[in-house]
Amino acid sequence: MAYILGAEQVPKLFLKFLVLFVITFCNGAVDPTSPGSAEFALGEFQNVSLKANTSLGAHLPSIPPNISFIIVQMHTHYLNVTVSISELPATNSSKTGDGSGLFYRLGEGQNKLTWYMESLNLKKVSGLAAALPYTENDPVPGGCNLEFSLETDPNIYLKYNIYETVLQFAPANVGYGRGKPEPTCDVSTDEDSRWRLQYDIHQYFIPENDLSENTFLQHLQKMTDVKQIRLNSKKIATLTSRDKTLMLFSTIPGQGVIYNIIVWDPVLNTSTAYIPAHTYACTFDGTVNSCYLLGKISSKIFFTLTALLGLFVCFLGHRFFKVELFFVGFIFVAFLFFILITKTTDMIYDGRLWLSAVAGVVGGGMLVLFWWRFGSVVFCMLFVGLTFGFMLSSIILFTPLGELIFFRDDIGFWVLFSCIMVVVAAVNIIWSKVLSIIACGILGSYAVVIGIYSYMYTSMSYITLNVLKRLLSRNFRKAYTKVPFQDFDYVIIAIWVFLAFSGILLQFHLQKQQPDFPPNPYEVWIQDRQRRSTNILDPSHHVPPLRERIQKKFTQLGNIFQKEQPAGERTPLLM
Repeated sequence: MAYILGAEQVPKLFLKFLVLFVITFCNGAVDPTSPGSAEFALGEFQNVSLKANTSLGAHLPSIPPNISFIIVQMHTHYLNVTVSISELPATNSSKTGDGSGLFYRLGEGQNKLTWYMESLNLKKVSGLAAALPYTENDPVPGGCNLEFSLETDPNIYLKYNIYETVLQFAPANVGYGRGKPEPTCDVSTDEDSRWRLQYDIHQYFIPENDLSENTFLQHLQKMTDVKQIRLNSKKIATLTSRDKTLMLFSTIPGQGVIYNIIVWDPVLNTSTAYIPAHTYACTFDGTVNSCYLLGKISSKIFFTLTALLGLFVCFLGHRFFKVELFFVGFIFVAFLFFILITKTTDMIYDGRLWLSAVAGVVGGGMLVLFWWRFGSVVFCMLFVGLTFGFMLSSIILFTPLGELIFFRDDIGFWVLFSCIMVVVAAVNIIWSKVLSIIACGILGSYAVVIGIYSYMYTSMSYITLNVLKRLLSRNFRKAYTKVPFQDFDYVIIAIWVFLAFSGILLQFHLQKQQPDFPPNPYEVWIQDRQRRSTNILDPSHHVPPLRERIQKKFTQLGNIFQKEQPAGERTPLLM
């Protein structure tokens, strides 16, 4: 009774607050999966953290009346999150992914909106979410979608393989206001329809060798707003409404890339950004194609050994001519053999790599043997020239010259590539010594660059990798092959240039008083053999033939296992 009387003396305002607190606490304890809520501001990104198997309601108050539609979106590093307009996600009103969102058309008089983000992961998910507003004059991204599940789909879709990354999106529609009918998509093709719209494809590279979530979220915000996209990213291409809504890019495993599209209305001079999409061309939560285990052990062993041989060739290749020939023959044959077995078999990568290495050793040995037997400088320099020409062709077409539309056609690309190779090979035959030394410096130092790539990503490796991809994939000719040039790449370029120049200068200095090429090894061997057989004063004249020396070595080896005879009288007995 005393408790009830005491309660009656409590002020009514405090009692109501107490009741509300108890109800809220009990609801949270009984139903832990009920969505929380957060208030968002239009046009601003906010950090969002979702616990395992929970959802969050995002509330947008005070939407201005001049806003016609809103694009809501959430981005995570790699974990999937479902974005939905309703608390219970439906197929036609929700989207799941690590960077996904929805288009929401506002009704007449509507001034607030609630949307939901749900995580079905078994661990905490962090990311960035935003609601970006647009007016009736702005184009509607994905407004003429006929391919994907949403009626209006502003998302960008990425899929990749080891060669290329494919980007797809739904065509946009012209803008329209609240309460007005949606313009038709394909009834007419005049300037009053969506066919006047243009699409700018933008690409942005996240800093190399950085897979952290914080770095990703920091740089993602540079690819969401139209102004920020144009300021920070590289415009790759502009498509018209009559072009296919599909583009190909060169796949760069382990390198974070963010893509976005700006749809522009040239009549009203207004623009809208799609929802950005990103990829690392690898996985963060698996052992297959893991972003943390990209460098295969077999690749590290193969390219490390190649780099050590290349370092020797860079500084002493022409002086030790047989080593140069072995190096060139190894590269030439191993490269061709790898292409052959990749196009004709389904063998795993490790098997292809080691078979190519064996073929390369055989090819290098055969070229050295040919030089030893015939001593043909022209024939050997032809292989050196072709290999050097391949390298120069790859470098030239790695520059912006290779991004010209003309070189997207295989005929134009391979004709120029082959012409450069043939010209370099021909010049190499004429000025054999000079170009042999230059080839040693450039090829040997680039082998060191490839060796570094097996441990740390560098864009310089794609000088030759892009050519290899084009040889192996028919669709790669359509891909844009732009790669990032960041601080580490400039360091690698400096190392490459330093090794090449120092190696070339050293070899020119060492060969200053030397003949252009060593004499024919076979003729030298014949002359030495004749000299040993006729000159009895030559100590080598008394050296037994090779067969007898081998038999003597085996006899000595067998005597090791014979039991030693006991010592005794070794002189004849006196009679």
